[in-house]
Amino acid sequence: MNKIIEIQYFPIVDWFKIATNSSHFRIDIYENFKKMSFRNRCLISGSNGLINLTVPLVKGREQKSLITEIKVDDSEPWRAHHWKAIVSSYSRSPFFEFYGQEIKKLIFAPNPYLFEHNLKIIGWFNSVLKLGISIEFTESYKKEYEATAATDYRNKWLPKNYARDGNDWQPRYTQVFSDKFGFMPNLSILDLLFCKGSL
Repeated sequence: MNKIIEIQYFPIVDWFKIATNSSHFRIDIYENFKKMSFRNRCLISGSNGLINLTVPLVKGREQKSLITEIKVDDSEPWRAHHWKAIVSSYSRSPFFEFYGQEIKKLIFAPNPYLFEHNLKIIGWFNSVLKLGISIEFTESYKKEYEATAATDYRNKWLPKNYARDGNDWQPRYTQVFSDKFGFMPNLSILDLLFCKGSL
């Protein structure tokens, strides 16, 4: 069964769970950009709670362009801001010294297009964590898929509902600020990488 999903910036853990458990996994390259999604943002845990890291876009978030045509706005120092937040949040985590500098390189990689930037990030995780994800792309846009043809995961997880299965969510692992906030499920893969080292 095909599984269709959107590209994400340092995707949530459930994104990777779907990808690693799929023989036919496709990223939609013909959709329009959707605001208030994980396409250009990720969530990490900081000393004061959740931190929303957002990649600013040329022409802003209201545009209706193809996801592959969306450009990153580097007139703002967002890369430095994201890296500073990650260091502040995870420098004391067990695996930061193993992966920190590689993550920094991914953030500062000079790619003007959001889709390609995100794809490079996903490719790095696939390789380093040996996830074995076979990434394919959609061949056209479909608003809806027949249930017998594909399972559509596009927009299944949004910043407003990504933790809806929190009580039953797996895997459980020790987070940097667990003693302060309890367990926060389904954050960016960055949280799992730095705290646990694997999926």
